[in-house]
Amino acid sequence: MKHKIALIGCGGMAKSHASRFEELLNRIEVTATVDIDLSKAQAVSELMPNKPPAFTDFKDALPLCDSVLLALPHHLHCEYTLACLNAGKNVLAEKPLGNSEEECLQMTEAAKANNKILMVAYCMRFHPLVIKMQELLQAETYGKLFQLSIWTEQHTERDPSNWMCRADQVGGGQLFSHGCHYIDLMLWMVGSKPVIGSHIGTNLGTPWMEREGISNVSIKFENGALGYHFGTWGARGTKLHYSFQAHCEEGMLEIDYLAGKLLLHSNLDKHIPGDIEKKHPPKVLLEAVGCKPTAIEMAHFFDCIESGETPLTDPVSSTEGLNVIWKLYEAEDKNELADLTGIIKDFK
Repeated sequence: MKHKIALIGCGGMAKSHASRFEELLNRIEVTATVDIDLSKAQAVSELMPNKPPAFTDFKDALPLCDSVLLALPHHLHCEYTLACLNAGKNVLAEKPLGNSEEECLQMTEAAKANNKILMVAYCMRFHPLVIKMQELLQAETYGKLFQLSIWTEQHTERDPSNWMCRADQVGGGQLFSHGCHYIDLMLWMVGSKPVIGSHIGTNLGTPWMEREGISNVSIKFENGALGYHFGTWGARGTKLHYSFQAHCEEGMLEIDYLAGKLLLHSNLDKHIPGDIEKKHPPKVLLEAVGCKPTAIEMAHFFDCIESGETPLTDPVSSTEGLNVIWKLYEAEDKNELADLTGIIKDFK
């Protein structure tokens, strides 16, 4: 029997969400699309082979589904997720889970009380290149990790009145809205508890943002490793675009996201003191061109529904990652370093 799923929220990411269904039509049936703008819900419905009914009220869709993909503005996540969970539906909620720890805890408890799966759509956790890098780092295949750096450079401009630009609705700025992906990945890939960190943000270059549109995060971990994330919604040009670099004792791992490759750079000639400039081509460890991590993510969601297992991107660990961001924001506002001890309880 196929899983029946409703898509609630048919805004800017709707076509992306619709594309993830293509590879799962043997397991799922999209039974409803919902948006306060009926034309948007209808447009997404037309992308589906079965042309499901379109609604403006999400409550009309609930009798038709057993699961929900929730793709709404951040400040609406809690209200709608609670309503869906309490109606007995499993929920795959877009990131970030909620705009406060209290909201996240409410949703977590509702999932437990209703014995339903609540999963957070951190799709990057499901990209084969990211998974392979994490495995290599945890196995210390190339020695111990001492520096993980993640760059995300894009241009995301909206009218200042748009919810994505308003701090109260988006939950902060670029770091909270988009950087939450990469703080989550950093914590997962380093696999050690954070102890201290800093965030510096600005909206210079992104005047449409109420809070930061450009973000720099530095974190030190218990094992001595350092993490860095630079994210911008103001890029007018880019070389790195999306890039991950993990410096280890025996080489540097790199995810070239656009090329779809995981590379090993190991060009240090140990017989020449101080040498690191010898030009050796990087070794391709894995290729994943044209991968759709959202489809893999959704398959995992349905696997968890069927097995009852806890999702990889569960609400507890997702809330811990957001707590890191909230601590960074709090310290930034006080012009201090952030004490991050005690936030992360365990790692998967």
